[in-house]
Amino acid sequence: MTMTEKSLQVQEKKELQGRAESTRTVPVYVPAVDIFETTNDMTVMVDMPGVAEQSVSIDLNNDELTISGTMAEEAKTETMLLQEYQSGDYYRQFNVSRAIDRNQIEASISNGVLKIVLPKAEIAKPRKIDIKTT
Repeated sequence: MTMTEKSLQVQEKKELQGRAESTRTVPVYVPAVDIFETTNDMTVMVDMPGVAEQSVSIDLNNDELTISGTMAEEAKTETMLLQEYQSGDYYRQFNVSRAIDRNQIEASISNGVLKIVLPKAEIAKPRKIDIKTT
């Protein structure tokens, strides 16, 4: 279940076009991610600055993992002189292998980074096969 360089590609921050439905009039961005793989699991780190834990949604439907986050709108009382920070909501989807133990998936968020741990099912973990002497 090792990922290859061809199956993962680096993406620049970009606005999502046409896939996510939103009732808000803010841009929807594709968040930056890092994906790590060990013998026992895969970990997805998702950059979602400004998104609170209660505003994150993670859904696994069949083989599709959907991650979305909504930033709370803040009332602005001051006059904006310069604006470079781009706020908006986040939306990202991945296809997930059936080799993931769906009942053991865990997620946490800290300092604007969402961490999703996708444990591998026992059948997908490498194992050593002993040779018996006859």
